[in-house]
Amino acid sequence: MFDENAGLVPAFLFARTCCARRNGDNAHMNFPAGHEPSFAVLAEGDALRRALRPLDAVPHEQGWNHADLEGLLPPGEVREAAVLVGLIPRAGGTQVLLTRRNDDLRNHGGQVSFPGGRIDPGDADAIAAAVRECGEETAIPAAQIAPLGFLDPFLTVSGFRVVPVVAAIAPDYVAQPNPSEVADVFEVPLQFLMARDNLRRVEIDFKGKRRVILEYNWPGQRIWGATASMLSNLRQRLEQSR
Repeated sequence: MFDENAGLVPAFLFARTCCARRNGDNAHMNFPAGHEPSFAVLAEGDALRRALRPLDAVPHEQGWNHADLEGLLPPGEVREAAVLVGLIPRAGGTQVLLTRRNDDLRNHGGQVSFPGGRIDPGDADAIAAAVRECGEETAIPAAQIAPLGFLDPFLTVSGFRVVPVVAAIAPDYVAQPNPSEVADVFEVPLQFLMARDNLRRVEIDFKGKRRVILEYNWPGQRIWGATASMLSNLRQRLEQSR
């Protein structure tokens, strides 16, 4: 899924960001349940509409990186999870919502990630799980989250099949990080994350095998691993939909 020949800054992002809608970052905005996906609130809305997998077609296939993890996954069936890839419309360009986990967490402490987690039995589907997890981690209410579509499922080395749910988030949200899980909630420009020059490939040894992981270096934050790979998948789907 990592295309070495794609351009540095996708034209569809540069052009649309330059003429981003100026609705006012502080305008009150909710997304009533049952309404059509709110692509129009984002400068890249038309491109996202073409690129994302539709909400009525939840992806069920193995992760797009399944072959890369042959022999590395833990025994047993993979567990189902979902994350929320939140896009915030700002006058200066669309932003991506990210969290940094507490340093003292046993798993993935200090790592940058999307809000998300395991799909619980009480969740209707991956969308419900992603929205619920985002609320639990950041206190952003469901009324300020408008799911738009899916990226391709991603497998983690810990044995989760993660379904990324892309959603618009109202720009007047007020994050309140859950202190038991989240140290920080922050935004990164989508244009930065879609520029190939900002994405690095790093080779590591894992369980006796060489693996390539992706990472971005945003000031003060290292965005890498599964999160960087899902962002790379978003970029690829945008490029392929042009």
